[in-house]
Amino acid sequence: MPESRHESTSPEQNHVLGHDERTPAHVHPRGHLVYPATGVLSLVTIQGSWIAPSNRSVWIPAGFEHQHRAHGSTDMRIVFMDAELAALLPAHPAVLAVTPLAREGVLALTDTDRRPPEVLARLRRVVIDELVAAPEQPLHLPEPADDRLRAVARLAEQDLSSSATLAELGHQVGASERTLSRLFHAETGMSFPRWRTQLRVHRALLLLADGVSVLDTAVACGWANPSAFIAGFSALVGQTPGRYQRSLRDGRP
Repeated sequence: MPESRHESTSPEQNHVLGHDERTPAHVHPRGHLVYPATGVLSLVTIQGSWIAPSNRSVWIPAGFEHQHRAHGSTDMRIVFMDAELAALLPAHPAVLAVTPLAREGVLALTDTDRRPPEVLARLRRVVIDELVAAPEQPLHLPEPADDRLRAVARLAEQDLSSSATLAELGHQVGASERTLSRLFHAETGMSFPRWRTQLRVHRALLLLADGVSVLDTAVACGWANPSAFIAGFSALVGQTPGRYQRSLRDGRP
């Protein structure tokens, strides 16, 4: 995590971040939605990372220290929620699907037009109603705490194209497959294969944002063939890699 710490009570915000620009670690006293109208945003906490392309939003409850990282030129929109509305959303950071109506609501809340408070309140309610109608999106990559798991995670991150099994990675770090499997479920809530898939999709989102082709991204992230990549990516992101990359290039979701 970065060294600085910042608290803000500012209202809705609109920030344009350059590629790979990062905010300092900070805390807000109110829960808030962070939406990349263009580009891709990573949210990083000590519990792991969440990633949101422009058809997703990150919900951050009050009091969670975090930082943002932009991938590609990113138009970051921030909408704060009062306690009543925040209570309708998860009590932990989460990636939420953004419908076209929710997107327009967020854009209206964060544009430069001055609207009466009652209009803004109705817009927030519409956004919340749209977000809670869809399940939480599986774009969270938990950060293991156990030293053995962290060693396995680093090996997986260093070579995404490797098909090494958990038993083979465990041999390198001095832990049994059974022990590591149990720990992965206990600490991340998912199996190692699922965790590695999440890792690969996170990396694919970033490579595609950098302009790497779909084929080269599939190879770099360890998929056996482009069809498998498209299927795995689409299941988590909600659109194909090609459509996602075109949306970044065109500046729209």
